[in-house]
Amino acid sequence: MSYVWCHGPYCHAHKTVDRVRGSKGSKVLRTRKVKIYNPNDCNYHNYFCSNHCYNEFANEYVQQIIRIAPRTEALETPINDPVKCDYGYTRITERGVDNDSNVG
Repeated sequence: MSYVWCHGPYCHAHKTVDRVRGSKGSKVLRTRKVKIYNPNDCNYHNYFCSNHCYNEFANEYVQQIIRIAPRTEALETPINDPVKCDYGYTRITERGVDNDSNVG
């Protein structure tokens, strides 16, 4: 397994016991290591030690992230029109209308 350092901009500043390194008189708070379970998987769990560090990163760099892929128009997903059924619940799903009477 390989490791990377947490990409949270303030990970090294959070005062938790597992971040403390060094001997008496020269202690420091260090960024956590993050274990990469699947190197082919591109999700944020491979780069951040916690949701808190991920949120700090997103809040710190939101303008730069938006500049990479700006959204200039709304996105839409076509769906079938819902149909009212007498025998159960009707849900709109990505695949269309789901008429499952065992919903819930």
